[in-house]
Amino acid sequence: MRVIAGSAKRISLKTPKGLDTRPTTDRIKETLFNMLQYDLADCCFLDLFAGSGGIGIEALSRGAKRSVFVDQSRDAAECIRENLQTTRLSGQAEVMQCDVLTALRRLEGNYCFDYIFMDPPYGMLLEKKALAYLADSGLIRRESMLIVEARLEEDFSYLESMGFLMEKEKAYKSNKHIFIYRERKNDGSGLSGEF
Repeated sequence: MRVIAGSAKRISLKTPKGLDTRPTTDRIKETLFNMLQYDLADCCFLDLFAGSGGIGIEALSRGAKRSVFVDQSRDAAECIRENLQTTRLSGQAEVMQCDVLTALRRLEGNYCFDYIFMDPPYGMLLEKKALAYLADSGLIRRESMLIVEARLEEDFSYLESMGFLMEKEKAYKSNKHIFIYRERKNDGSGLSGEF
């Protein structure tokens, strides 16, 4: 696994030991960032269930101003810190070793993220719990993009009931990325108001 483009291009990244993490493949990562590349400059990026930190590090390498990494595994957090040192991006990063909901509560009031990427363990509905929290959170605004990596068969029909809209879905061989925005709520005047 390596950084695909930007200031840390071609630098190899370590991955945590064991089978608890599924690093996003270089090919999928390249496809994802080709879709995002023109909007990353000076953005604030949150990498949830971060594993090796490869997604948030790619964002930093491509011009993000700051990335926050969250993983409850000690091995993963240490791996992320090592990868940040190797890529010389530590100064633009914060690593939090705790569960995602605890991290979101701690981040509240300190950040507003342009992008939130989450790649939770499959089949445990952890992304649904994170989205339920974010639905009423100050951590995102209407323009913020949330990206979830999930199994192909994962159902996201609940998004609208939470106030989110799915902008697009990108399917790969064995998984997919879902691109989500917060829905603009109507204030009753016939005009769309801020959330």
